[in-house]
Amino acid sequence: MVAAAKSKTAAAKTRRTRRTGRRDPLAITLLKKDHREVEGWFDDYEQLEADAEKLALFNKIALALKVHTQIEEEIFYPEERGEVEDDMLDEAYVEHDGAKKLIAEIEAMQPGDEFYDAKVKVLGEYIKHHVKEEEQPGGIFAQAKKGDEDLDAMGERLKARKEELMAQMGGPAAN
Repeated sequence: MVAAAKSKTAAAKTRRTRRTGRRDPLAITLLKKDHREVEGWFDDYEQLEADAEKLALFNKIALALKVHTQIEEEIFYPEERGEVEDDMLDEAYVEHDGAKKLIAEIEAMQPGDEFYDAKVKVLGEYIKHHVKEEEQPGGIFAQAKKGDEDLDAMGERLKARKEELMAQMGGPAAN
């Protein structure tokens, strides 16, 4: 009986893992991967003390955010218009605009300048808020998954455009 209970538990875990692994179509998986990566970098930034390290990591964050916002604005958001509530998409565009302005301000500064670290911190909080709005139940991603768009095919377009933009902007190729 104990062996049967263990095998049922193992089977349930396997099913859950399998479902979890397949739940998100490629477009959502790629965008969420970008979110996790940048969130981790913001956390890493908090631990840095050397200005050169701060600058290098911020440049990595800025590039990732510029590319991510561009692929969302060129492909994901326009193709999801009609599938996702207009208000949510409008707010996402405005949040992107605010983030781009803050990135430009930080890029015009140097680590060690007054408010540099504070602006990076606020940018991180701003991005975390934006990510939460996209990923929360009923949010942009949840609504997109309920729509008629082929999010796996869109994921291929997102991936190709990301690789193209990273090459143009001097970053590493997308995974």
